[in-house]
Amino acid sequence: MSEEAKATSQSQEEETLEEPLIHEDESVSAVGEEPFSSSTEASADEALDIDIEFELLKKERDEFLEALQRLKADFDNFKKRVDKQRIDTVERANEDLIKKLLPALDTLELARSHVREGDVESPSYVEQVGTALMEILAKEGLEQISPLGSKFDPSEAEAVAHEEGEGDQLVTEVLRVGYRWRGRVIRPAMVKVSG
Repeated sequence: MSEEAKATSQSQEEETLEEPLIHEDESVSAVGEEPFSSSTEASADEALDIDIEFELLKKERDEFLEALQRLKADFDNFKKRVDKQRIDTVERANEDLIKKLLPALDTLELARSHVREGDVESPSYVEQVGTALMEILAKEGLEQISPLGSKFDPSEAEAVAHEEGEGDQLVTEVLRVGYRWRGRVIRPAMVKVSG
């Protein structure tokens, strides 16, 4: 190699050694890290991604919470509906039993009226049985409708006989006692009306 070539090569090596290791637009960073400006951008992107993911998770949580609350309300309504249906079924069964007992109660009432008129020798037994049975049924919700002497009410009584009279229609005689079960008329009374 010529001396000129050696000198040129040596001067190039010296220039290369004199170049700064860090350019002006780059910042000092630790080994293995990107320059400071790139790191800041990456951190900002990561923070943005985390914020977006957090918002999505909050939205998903709110949707699950709303669905759970709706499900709980539906279940509470279902429980109330089932309880009401159960109570209604029991009440209908009781009402059906009472309706089946009405002819027996009519017979008992007829026997009691004979006792009151003195047609039966031992009245106390019939009265006691009738009173005890009516007390039990009354506790369960059965009421007698016997509107004798009161104003005629077609929702609680059927007028099967009518006498002439003045003023409002009044019940003058009860031919058959009516019954009300827990506030609802299950059989209207048969009455004679005047007026």
